[in-house]
Amino acid sequence: MAPAAIRCCAVVLALTIFLLISPSLAIYCDEDDCYDLLGVSQNANASEIKKSYYKLSLKYHPDKNPDPDSKKLFVKIANAYEILKDEASREQYDYAIAHPEEVFYNTARYYHAYYGHKTDPRAVLVGLLLILSAFQYLNQHTRYNQAVETVKKTPAYRNKLRALELERSGGIASKKKGHKQMDKNMEEDLSKELVLDIKGAERPSIWYLIGVQFVLLPYTISKLLLWNGSWFLRYKIKKAPYSWEDASYLTQSSLRVPLDAWRNIDESTKEDLVGRRLWEKSNLENYLAEMRKESKRRR
Repeated sequence: MAPAAIRCCAVVLALTIFLLISPSLAIYCDEDDCYDLLGVSQNANASEIKKSYYKLSLKYHPDKNPDPDSKKLFVKIANAYEILKDEASREQYDYAIAHPEEVFYNTARYYHAYYGHKTDPRAVLVGLLLILSAFQYLNQHTRYNQAVETVKKTPAYRNKLRALELERSGGIASKKKGHKQMDKNMEEDLSKELVLDIKGAERPSIWYLIGVQFVLLPYTISKLLLWNGSWFLRYKIKKAPYSWEDASYLTQSSLRVPLDAWRNIDESTKEDLVGRRLWEKSNLENYLAEMRKESKRRR
């Protein structure tokens, strides 16, 4: 390659590097050096920077200096001081000086520091938990009300209301004229006395909200650790026999039966299942094999 071509390539390369590198510094004090604007070295401490700024501001402030160019210079000095007086922004500027080739990184750090949101992450977390909890409670409330309205349309609910009405009236049903309207008013009163246990749509409670559960998380973890430690000490170290409650829990977990469904199983069936010790793998496999055989036989 000819020497002229080499020089041309070198000039183009240098120009390209300059165009890429200069923006990472220009975003701070334009084409100027922030330290030079304040007349201090890069090793100057905060006190020296502050002292130099006050001295220059008195000299170039538009109220003190009638020169038209003093206003522009004062703005540059004030901007340089804003960058260098803050330890974080000064550290970023010093990094940009030491690593001018990292154009995109330096630019991103600048805009994140000066234009990014400075909201406390803790406030964001609290706000997010409150919003999620509000939506969760509203969803539970809506589901519960819809379930209640559905249950009120069933014959079983109407029968319960009629039985409660007869109980309150001493077994005598009202036969007066306009009793339909009275029944409607009475229905509203009686419905408040009926406790509706609706599976899958329980009455909303603040204790199950995400925000409350998050606040109680340390207590929940401590309780869980204590329970596991007690379980390990009692059944692994001391080899004590399982209590009825713990054996029921192991049986329910082994069968993967939801807690609500387990509670609805009659006591005799529970006793049979617990007596089979289904938390032991071999017993569980034998029981499941029996269930599969019974299912095939019924077909």
